[in-house]
Amino acid sequence: MKKIFLGLSVILTGILLAACGSVDNLSNDTNSSGSSKGKTQLTGQTNTGYYQGVIKNGRYQTSKSRGVSVQQESNQFNIKGFENGLLNISKKQFSTKKYVFQEGQYLSTKRVEAWLGRKSKSNPTGLNPVKSKSTSATKRNPIYLSQIDEQDYMTRSGKSLSLQGMTIGLAINSVDYYKKTQYGPTYQTDLTNNQINSEGKKIANQVLSRLRNNKKLKNIPIVIALYKQASDDSLVGGNFFAYSTNNSGTTSVNKWNKINQKNYVFPLQSNQKGPSQNDADSFDNFKSQVQTFFPNLSGVTAQAQYTNGSLTGMNVNITTQFYSQTEIISFTQYIQSAAQRYLPANAPIDITVQSTEGIQSFLTRKANEKKFSAHIFNSY
Repeated sequence: MKKIFLGLSVILTGILLAACGSVDNLSNDTNSSGSSKGKTQLTGQTNTGYYQGVIKNGRYQTSKSRGVSVQQESNQFNIKGFENGLLNISKKQFSTKKYVFQEGQYLSTKRVEAWLGRKSKSNPTGLNPVKSKSTSATKRNPIYLSQIDEQDYMTRSGKSLSLQGMTIGLAINSVDYYKKTQYGPTYQTDLTNNQINSEGKKIANQVLSRLRNNKKLKNIPIVIALYKQASDDSLVGGNFFAYSTNNSGTTSVNKWNKINQKNYVFPLQSNQKGPSQNDADSFDNFKSQVQTFFPNLSGVTAQAQYTNGSLTGMNVNITTQFYSQTEIISFTQYIQSAAQRYLPANAPIDITVQSTEGIQSFLTRKANEKKFSAHIFNSY
């Protein structure tokens, strides 16, 4: 089932920056650090909901440290949820109409790896606690910080781009997995919400102070956001629970903004209670209708996100055993009417139909729209 959701996640979030618009050439001019010259372009925008990205010397500016984590992430939803959620938080401070997005260029892979490590004599900059002698799940010092993501925000003046803001995401474990011996079984330490909150904010202060030591980062606003990672066996990613906007020159976080956000999988498990019974019932009715009229289905599931108790998005995934193109066409048309009738109104909803052959069709509806638009994938 994880593979099912991963396919959906890739389709929906694989491209965060709009690269389909006209490429905007800024000509030969200095890069964000002002130290070297090269031809800089912008990707263009498909709509104002996306940032333009930076192309340097004919290549997209990739992050210097993206993908670095304490351990190989077993739950890919954590990675996608972390990156997408951080982008949405950034939009609160850095408007897509005014700012240009650049992948992180100030935190190198080497530095992030050191920061994610445990503090020790050989790694004095480690942000995770020193390793304890105890291997007991309740007595050992767990790994708190799992991922760091940097986003840079530029503004354009004439033909030049300059760094005017930064967002840093800190992913905090809810479960720390560990081994007592190198090839032994895996154990886990469960972290409480109080631990996640207090340790995350403590680490955030250290990160902000270190960033301000770079003269290029002293006088820009820096947003720091805290993300609670889901466990490895979760069918949804984690959620952001706090963020802070730190103005020019500040070296410690003065104020945190709370984020009340949770993710759920539909249909709900028998012992689980969601934030809205109406939404759960709506999905169950949709699933029942689809499965009644088209029995060749392997599964109908959904990821749902709630902010302050209200549904803010749903990703539905339907796995079929269809092989006929005419079946897919008929099925997609039926889904289009059933989704409009049964699924919750007002929230944005994406529906992916796929089989062992790959993605068959895709339907989407934006917030506050009534009708779903649909696309059926063909081959030649």
